[in-house]
Amino acid sequence: MTIRPASDRSLLVTFGAGISLESHHRVFHLTRSIMSNPEGVRGILNLHPAYASVLIEFDPRLVESAAIEALVRQKMATEVEPGTAETPRTVEIPVRYGGEFGPDLDDVARHTGLSPERVVELHSSADYLVYFLGFAPGFAYLGGLPPELATPRISAPRKHVPAGSVAIGGNQTGVYPIVSPGGWRLIGRTSVKLFDPAAAEPVLLRMGDRLRFIAGSAGGLAAGVLPIAENPA
Repeated sequence: MTIRPASDRSLLVTFGAGISLESHHRVFHLTRSIMSNPEGVRGILNLHPAYASVLIEFDPRLVESAAIEALVRQKMATEVEPGTAETPRTVEIPVRYGGEFGPDLDDVARHTGLSPERVVELHSSADYLVYFLGFAPGFAYLGGLPPELATPRISAPRKHVPAGSVAIGGNQTGVYPIVSPGGWRLIGRTSVKLFDPAAAEPVLLRMGDRLRFIAGSAGGLAAGVLPIAENPA
């Protein structure tokens, strides 16, 4: 673990240089342990977890960086072992692949040398881990894309990507939670809302969740009635 200033009001805590389950476990533990104890973190404004780091923003009028560093070291000194944390949720996301819902599915197939059906089979049979959320409200950065499906982003990003679009960008996959620009390859779409500001819990996915994509039907998607299941892992 390394801790260094990122500005006069933020610290960057880093757990190695690569993406790994070990780094994720430490990011998860630090983030959750700070968020679960608000009385002990006066002056902290925000936490920004990533694949192998956590950026901690604080108000220097209320707390010094040395106090934040001491808090981090205290939290990590009591780190739990992998497998002893709370049981993660498993969330299933029904997806309609290809056609108008996934206009880039054939491009992914051509790039990978696979049939569109095989691309769908591999994508929907993998188990994904939510490493963290960012980019847009409810957008989950997922680990677990089969390496055979890695495909470069499109050369010119689209100005309008529909909400619920399931996409591949490089060696990552994800779901666009809101209408936004985007450069990932669109292979399908879901009617499940990953971000709903009117809901009691606006963001569907959480860091540490397990996720599976389920191949659905076009009729269910158009009607907006595709089910979502949430089960303990």
